[in-house]
Amino acid sequence: MTRADPPGTTAHHLALIGGRGCGKTSATRELAARHPDLRLLELDALAIEEGDGRPVAEIVADGGWRAWRELEYRVLERSASTPGTAVIDCGGGIVVDIDAGGSEVFSQRKVDLLRRHCRVVYLRCDSELLGSRIAGDPGRPALSSEEPFPALMARREAWYQAAAHRVIE
Repeated sequence: MTRADPPGTTAHHLALIGGRGCGKTSATRELAARHPDLRLLELDALAIEEGDGRPVAEIVADGGWRAWRELEYRVLERSASTPGTAVIDCGGGIVVDIDAGGSEVFSQRKVDLLRRHCRVVYLRCDSELLGSRIAGDPGRPALSSEEPFPALMARREAWYQAAAHRVIE
């Protein structure tokens, strides 16, 4: 799938998006290693740094997913607008915000930032495979206590598609 850039796009970065465990971190690190002109920006690491070095699980435990999504937005806003060329490793929830009731909703504001400043590539992967890759990782807090991971990923699928310029299976 390929989509045209919206008017006013200044895409000078490459952003990889997709669910937890799809390979964003490995792929961005490999791209940065092979192309020294690309700076590597890992949004989760930058958010942890801005959150006083606390792990994601601790930030979520203290402020909930809404606090994490706000922190993620601020880091994306700063990272996407940096000069030069970078490859950006986006967290799995980069297309997500949290509404007043605590539910996940599509993040138009984050997707607009991504598409304005980046070529966005969605690394699409089966949710069962993703689930097996992340199972038991203590560094990744549960995304939901009520919703199974495959259902959550099924809801996010359309959001990843809407954000992407290209989809890679």
